[in-house]
Amino acid sequence: MYLTRPFLRNLSRQSLTRATFHTTCKTSKMPTNNKSRFSYLPLSTSGSIECAVSGTVLLNTPYFNRGSAHSAEERREFNLTGLLPASIQTLEQQTERAYQQYSSRPDALAKNTFLTSLKEQNLVLYFKLIQEHLKEMFSVVYTPTEGDAIQNFSRLFRRPEGCFLNINDLDRVSHDLAQWGKPEDIDYIVVTDGEEILGIGDQGVGGILISVAKLVLTTLCAGIHPNRTLPVVLDCGTDNENLLNDDLYLGLRQKRARGEKYDEFVDTFVKSARKLFPRAYIHFEDFGLTNARRILDHYRPEIPCFNDDVQGTGCVTLAAIMAGLHVTKQKLRDTKMVIFGAGTAGVGIADQVRDAIASEKGISKEEAAKQIWLIDKPGLLTTKTDLDHGQQTYAKDDSEWDGKDRSLLSVIKEIHPNVLIGTSTVPKAFTEEIVKEMAKATDRPVILPLSNPTRLHEAVPEDILKWTEGRALVATGSPFDPVKGPWGPDGKDVEIEVAECNNSVVFPGIGLGAVLSRASKVTDKMLVAAVRGVAALSPALEDDTAPLLPGVEDVRAVSVRVAREVILAALEDGVATERDIPTEAGVLDDWIREQMWDPVYRPLKKVEPEGASRAAKAELKVVGSLESVEDKVARE
Repeated sequence: MYLTRPFLRNLSRQSLTRATFHTTCKTSKMPTNNKSRFSYLPLSTSGSIECAVSGTVLLNTPYFNRGSAHSAEERREFNLTGLLPASIQTLEQQTERAYQQYSSRPDALAKNTFLTSLKEQNLVLYFKLIQEHLKEMFSVVYTPTEGDAIQNFSRLFRRPEGCFLNINDLDRVSHDLAQWGKPEDIDYIVVTDGEEILGIGDQGVGGILISVAKLVLTTLCAGIHPNRTLPVVLDCGTDNENLLNDDLYLGLRQKRARGEKYDEFVDTFVKSARKLFPRAYIHFEDFGLTNARRILDHYRPEIPCFNDDVQGTGCVTLAAIMAGLHVTKQKLRDTKMVIFGAGTAGVGIADQVRDAIASEKGISKEEAAKQIWLIDKPGLLTTKTDLDHGQQTYAKDDSEWDGKDRSLLSVIKEIHPNVLIGTSTVPKAFTEEIVKEMAKATDRPVILPLSNPTRLHEAVPEDILKWTEGRALVATGSPFDPVKGPWGPDGKDVEIEVAECNNSVVFPGIGLGAVLSRASKVTDKMLVAAVRGVAALSPALEDDTAPLLPGVEDVRAVSVRVAREVILAALEDGVATERDIPTEAGVLDDWIREQMWDPVYRPLKKVEPEGASRAAKAELKVVGSLESVEDKVARE
C-alpha cells in the first residue's frame, strides 16, 4: 500500500469546499450533447446514436426506445407514426408521469417491481427517474428492498435477466457465456454464487438480482454503459432449507456444492469470461466467507477483478477513518482499531487499514497488523482460535491473554483503541458502557457501526453521540437522520450529519477507472488512490458537524475523482493498456466524463443494417443475435 504522510497533510488542501463540491456534483450529472474533443472515443456519449432498426423492434429495445418522447422526425423516419399516441413529450414530462406511477405503488417491494419493469422498457427513463430521486429511491433499488426482492425471486419471477450458469453443466459454461456478445461488447461483469447476500444469507439462484442491482449502481453512480454489462449467477445449489422445500424455487434443488467441484466451476467461469470478453472487468459479489477472499486472492494477480465485500467495504471505511483522524488531528500511524465481526467485510477493512499503516510507518504488514484486534463469536481472535486464512494475520498470541476476559468491552479496556468498527450484524452490541469506554481513551473516538440492514446496527448514531456528548465521529452502514444535541459552544444545540459508509461512493469509480484504462489488474496502489479520491472530498474536512463521507446524491462527481486517481495509479503501475490517456487532471476528468453514460435522449441517426454495429442493430445483450454459438466457441 502507498498511503504517505504527504497525503495526510494534503487532505485539506486537496478537498473542495462544500459549496464548490455540491456545485460540481450538480453540473457533472447531466453534460450536454455538444461535440467534445473526445467524441472520437468508442464509448463517447456525444452526438447522435446510430440505429438500424425501426418500428416495434426499436420500441422493444430498451436503449433505443423513448416512447412518447420520439420526435416527429424520428417517428416518420423509423416508422413509429402508427405505434405511438400523437402527443410528443419531453423526458421531464415522462419522468413526472413515471414518478406518479411509482408513488402509487403500495410498498417498497412493489416500487422495486415497478422500476424493474420500467428498466425493461426504457433505460434512459429508468435511470433518469432514479437519478432525479436518488436519495428516495436508493434503498428501493438496493438494500434493503433489493434484499426482499431476492428473497422472493422465485415468487416474483416474470422474465429472466442475466446469465444463469449451472454447476452440473460445466460443458455449457463457455457456450452460455458466448451468447452474450463479441469480445468488445462487454465492459463489466458482476458475478455471484448467491451464498451471502446483503446480510440475509444463502439465496441460491435469487442471487442473480444482486448482480443486476450492482450493475444498476455502476451506471447510476459512475456512468458504466448499461448495455455493455453482464450480470451472472453461479448456481451451485443452496443450503437454504426454505428454498429447497419451496416447490416454486427456480434454482438447483440440491445442497450447495463445495470443494474441488466448486473450484472447477468458478475456474471454468473465470477462464471462459476472460477468453470470450478479454477487456471486461470482473466484479465478485456476495460470495460466502470461506470463498470470497480465497477466490479474490487466487485471481487478483492474473486478471482485472474486484470483490466489493472485501475491497470496497475496506476502501470506503478507510476513507471515513482517514477523514475522522484528520478532523481530530490524529495520525493513522498511531491508530489502534478494534473490529467487532471478523467476517468478509471485517477482515477486508482490517486489510486496507493494515496496509495503509504499514506504508505510513514504513513497516511490514505483519507488524502493522499488531495495531488491529478482531473480535468474533468466540471473542478476541487468538492463535488458539479456529481461523480462516484471512483472519490468521490478526490472531493475537494466546498466552498474552491467558486469564483475561476476551469480550469486546474487556478488550477495549485493555488496549484503549481510538477506532471501533462494527461488522457483526449483532444489534445493540455497542452498549453505553462500551461507547463510554471508547471515549475515555481518546477525546474524539471514531465509531463506525456498519452492519446492514438498520435493525442489525451495533448502535444508532443518536445513542453514540449522546453517550459521548457529541464528541464521537460516526458513520453507519445505512442512512440515518441528522442528530441534534447541546454539544456546541456554551451548550448550544448543534446538528451533526451522519455519513453513510456506503460502498457506492467508491466501487463504481474503481470500476470506471479500471474499465476506461483497460487495466490488466487492480493493484494495491489503485485501491489506495480510490481511498485518496473519496477522503479528499470529505465534507467533514471543512466542517466537523458535516458527514465524514460524501453522500450518494453527490456520487457522480465523486466517481469522476475516484476514476481519475485510479487511472493515474494504473498508469504509474504499468497496468493501464488503453492508449493515449491524458494525465493532466482537468483534461483527464473531461476524458472520463465523455465516456460516462448519462440518461439523456441523444438523437437517433438512421443507418442501413448492412455494415452497422451490433449496437445499431439492437443486438447488444440479445442472446441469439450472434453467429452460431458453437462456431464461436470453437473459434475462441
